[in-house]
Amino acid sequence: MKFKFKIQQYQTEAVEQTVNVFAGQPSKTNAQYRRDLGKRKGQITFDEEYVGWRNNDVELTDAQLLQNIKKMQVDANIPQSKLLVKQNGLGACSLDIEMETGTGKTYVYIKTMFEMNKRYGWSKFIVVVPSIAIREGVQKSFSMLEEHLSILTALCSRRTRRRK
Repeated sequence: MKFKFKIQQYQTEAVEQTVNVFAGQPSKTNAQYRRDLGKRKGQITFDEEYVGWRNNDVELTDAQLLQNIKKMQVDANIPQSKLLVKQNGLGACSLDIEMETGTGKTYVYIKTMFEMNKRYGWSKFIVVVPSIAIREGVQKSFSMLEEHLSILTALCSRRTRRRK
């Protein structure tokens, strides 16, 4: 049995608003990095054999990010933030997307990751869930949404080509 996903406007708006927080970020492919294998006698050692990939850094300033967030807040009639919320060493900013139970949060954050990959080239995401049962549900959602999001991408690509 295949699920048919209906595109909900409020879900599309949640994805757009989240992705637009990073408006102005250049789109780049994955950046290469070397893996730190630990310290030896006070020196960091790298093994060239272990090459990996990471997302490119957010190139927007804190002021640009805050300006983008305020724009989203004004559009949604939400009180504006005075400061950019940042956790030490945990990224450019902390975003909180709140939705009621049963409204499609999993769909929204999976589609948000998909859009961030398309727009900014980011491909590494960490999904944190509170229990094994929820993790299993999220994993199932990823597999169920794979075809749906691929179809959406193909449709969007055709529309973009027609406009040019």
